[in-house]
Amino acid sequence: MTYCVGIRTHEGLVLASDSRTNSGIDQVDVCRKMNTFVTHGERMFTILSSGSLSLTQSIMTRLEQEFHAGEGLARAATFYDAARCVGTKVREVIALDREYMERDQISFAVNLLVGGQIHGEEPQLYMIYSQGNPLRCTRSSPFLQIGESKYGRPILDRGIRFGETTLDQAVMYALISIDSTMRSNVAVGPPIDLLVYTNDDLAVRRYRRFTAADPDLLEIRSHWERELRRAVTLLPQVRFGEPPAATDLGPTA
Repeated sequence: MTYCVGIRTHEGLVLASDSRTNSGIDQVDVCRKMNTFVTHGERMFTILSSGSLSLTQSIMTRLEQEFHAGEGLARAATFYDAARCVGTKVREVIALDREYMERDQISFAVNLLVGGQIHGEEPQLYMIYSQGNPLRCTRSSPFLQIGESKYGRPILDRGIRFGETTLDQAVMYALISIDSTMRSNVAVGPPIDLLVYTNDDLAVRRYRRFTAADPDLLEIRSHWERELRRAVTLLPQVRFGEPPAATDLGPTA
């Protein structure tokens, strides 16, 4: 299982991913799900991946081969073109492997987040579906998730605002979102890869990898849980009226 999140604010992008690819009684596998493609001063892409590891590795390998040859992401004229380029690689891998996977009743499951910037454009964030088609993150919906998203979504829905949330605040939202998911689903786990991109950097300047024992991550988790419990004690009390009639409560034994 996987959980990845991308947040877009007026200051830039925050991208974060877990690293667990398999969880069981006697086996836990770890693999990085964040890949970067950078031409300093010209373009920067970060791709987060979820789904079958063998498929996402094939897609990343093809993208890297093209990029190092000066093609694909290295030549995309716009960020939309770059998102389409990634989608093309998804379709190429589909053409290679889908027939054989479906013959053995294995579904083709891949989703990607592509964030970054090309010089002359604003930073962008896209989701690429298994069919290769892209969905763009907007100012009114300023974050995207892939993988096990339900546990980490409520904090993002309540907190992220494109024109108000700073990058430093977005970092906290991303970490709390992933930590909440790890708390509720053992199939999502550390290390956590975190990349913070400031508008027009066109390079990777802020990146960090958090292990399970990272003191900063542990402190954020502890502080968040403590303040959440404290906030509940400060909420207005629920007022109850007169006790209901017995008939209003339904049958009783």
